[in-house]
Amino acid sequence: MLLCKEFCVFYTKILCNFVPCSSRHAECKNLFSLGSSLGSSLGSSPQVTIRLCISNRCTQHKTMSEKIVQLNEEVIKGQLKELVRGSVEETLNGLLEAEAEKLTQAGRYERSEQRQGYRSGHYNRNLMTTAGEVKLHVPRLKGVTFETAIIERYRRRESSVEEALMEMYLAGVSVRRVEDITEALWGCKVSSSTISELNKKAYEHIEQWRNRPLKGGKYPYVYVDGIYLKRNWGGEYENVAILVAIAVNEDGYREVLGAAEGMKEDKESWKEFFQWLRNRGLKGIKLIVGDKCLGMLEAAGEVFPESRYQRCVVHFYRNVFSTVPRAKIKQVALMLKAIHAQENKGAARKKAEAVAEELRNMKLKEASKKICDSIEETLTYMDFPPEHWQKIRTNNVIERLNREIRRRTRVVGTFPDGHSALMLVCARLRHVAGTQWGGKKYMSMKYIEMQEDEAG
Repeated sequence: MLLCKEFCVFYTKILCNFVPCSSRHAECKNLFSLGSSLGSSLGSSPQVTIRLCISNRCTQHKTMSEKIVQLNEEVIKGQLKELVRGSVEETLNGLLEAEAEKLTQAGRYERSEQRQGYRSGHYNRNLMTTAGEVKLHVPRLKGVTFETAIIERYRRRESSVEEALMEMYLAGVSVRRVEDITEALWGCKVSSSTISELNKKAYEHIEQWRNRPLKGGKYPYVYVDGIYLKRNWGGEYENVAILVAIAVNEDGYREVLGAAEGMKEDKESWKEFFQWLRNRGLKGIKLIVGDKCLGMLEAAGEVFPESRYQRCVVHFYRNVFSTVPRAKIKQVALMLKAIHAQENKGAARKKAEAVAEELRNMKLKEASKKICDSIEETLTYMDFPPEHWQKIRTNNVIERLNREIRRRTRVVGTFPDGHSALMLVCARLRHVAGTQWGGKKYMSMKYIEMQEDEAG
């Protein structure tokens, strides 16, 4: 470990004894000895000497740019950590004593006519802080109730510690890993039940965010999808569907609309989900982008009859590839991309007919049939401004969020119930929405206004 002069001067003043400079230069620093200080606390630690000199005339120290000394970094960190922890403990106990004196209006053993109460010893309490676990000596008083403003009653952890535990879990750290981290940082392991109780506090705020009113005005483009997670129900493992919706608001910013639990992606689940979004303020939908799910299509048509449907082009390609031999997938992929590379809807239809005919000639009748049956629902985006085509013809914007959700939920594995799965998904969605993802403009909505003016 290479120590700079500032590091040595700062820390050796705390931990080391002072020895005058052997060179006797006025510009030189001084010679410090770490051994006597560290040796007293570590027993048989070897003595380490640091010599610092900043004099240009000093002939004794010519290699100031080289390494000054090699130290055991863990020893230094341990000493500093204990120093900080001890300082925190001493300060908190001093504040408790000051509060006791203020309540009794007299110091310890002080005789005064203004005294309001009497001392009756103290009791010990352990408090987990970011500096480590400290032992508090809480005063006992007679004649007056001792209520401290330093820590809440029955609290065993500092608020910042609790927040750190919740953030670690919601950010993707497993419960077992959180236990190991707390033991390494603060010297005290936090149990999994404690983490679960802390998460319940966080879930209250997440539930409020999930049910917040939608105040983004109109939402022209809405992306929907369902993600399946595992849960343990009565000793059996089954899938639970989490329905997710995000949108682009009238100002061009992405916004997470919400997520809800659905036993499966059927019409009833999607209908309840859309009605919940509408009751919270979702309006002005022009296009719903998603995979082809019959339940979702029927529900969207009932709840938002003025909206149109765009099938995700990527999912459509995968559906066609399922009927194509592996050796011909690249060739068919180029043919499909050529359809959606056309300048307008009419040209895309003609190209789709030509591709379907070519696939029939290649003896790929199933792939040809899929194109003839479903190509129209993949071309809806061409009725909107060309500047938006790239971002509204696929569901990629929500698929990226799904990957982030899977990365976090993979740590958990199986959930005890659907609600815990929903809360963890919403926690990740809320986190992403609060980052640059939600603060960066996604598209310019002036082109929709221009298109509407031209049509009007």
